Amino acid sequence: MLPARLPGHAAVWAEGQAFPMIVPRAGAAAEGVVVRSLSDADRAALDYYEGGFVFALRSLTVETAGGPVAAQVYFAEEGRWTPGAPWSLEAWAERWGAITLGAARELMDRRGRYSAAEAAGMLPFFRARAWAGQIAATPAPQTLRRASGMEDIDYHGLRGHPFKGFFRIDPFRLRYRRFDGEWSAPLERECFIAFDVALVLPYDPVTDQVLLIEQMRFGPIHRGDPAPWVLEAVAGVVDAGESPEAAARREAVEEAGVEVTQLLPAARGYASPGYTTEFYHAFVGICDLSGRDKDMGGLDEEHEDIRSHVVPFDLAMDLVETGEINALPLAMLINWVAARRPSLRGA
Repeated sequence: MLPARLPGHAAVWAEGQAFPMIVPRAGAAAEGVVVRSLSDADRAALDYYEGGFVFALRSLTVETAGGPVAAQVYFAEEGRWTPGAPWSLEAWAERWGAITLGAARELMDRRGRYSAAEAAGMLPFFRARAWAGQIAATPAPQTLRRASGMEDIDYHGLRGHPFKGFFRIDPFRLRYRRFDGEWSAPLERECFIAFDVALVLPYDPVTDQVLLIEQMRFGPIHRGDPAPWVLEAVAGVVDAGESPEAAARREAVEEAGVEVTQLLPAARGYASPGYTTEFYHAFVGICDLSGRDKDMGGLDEEHEDIRSHVVPFDLAMDLVETGEINALPLAMLINWVAARRPSLRGA
């Protein structure tokens, strides 16, 4: 790898994106490197990765300490991305470096089964999974539970042909140090690799109403439930670089058309830690629900078809009791409000 400069060009952010692009710019020079001795397989791998961003090669001459060098440079398809502010490698590495490496590994794992464009369409979710790993790096307190960590687990990821599509299933073998100090027998299992999710229950303490959303869900279908339309809290993936609070507010607007005035943390935790990484950041959102009911929401690009119901709080409690509310995160949030309802209404 040789340090190099491309005269007459600049590296800038692709506006609103997590990556840079090279654009012509008089009097500027884009700093980079020349990578030599690439095999055909190396080149094909790079073409697949860059193809996901709709980047293609152009033959140009770059400047190095040893003189001009003929090189091929990846450029974005004309008009595909909007050029933004000057790009900084240091700023990119600090915010997006680790996320991008995690997402890149996932994208390249799809090579051979998905086109570059198909795999790139999953990139926001690959980044979200990598971001969830960064959020997870700060664990919950260990006051009652065992104060130990990965040093007491002997973990080995298994190769083979695990499922890697929009979602991911990772097979593994591990043994762990038991409470009696001995090592367990080796276990072989699979883990469903999901995302961090922000949930919010919109609550109006003035009218004493909550907003529930209704949508068709895949889980009931595959369980054999003949009623796959489910009442839920507003929820969505925490996007890469986004705080759970920001995700909750964004999803309240996207799914229910509601502006939350105050966001109250309710709970943080795993949905089902025995087999999935899915982690919930649950909130109650104080808002004005007067005059609202039966609105439609969701994003077309995410294939969402969502109907909202604004109901009296007592009716929501009845729906929990009858079992019509059978999404446990929603039931948990309704009970969280029930325990604090007098103080919420008084405030």
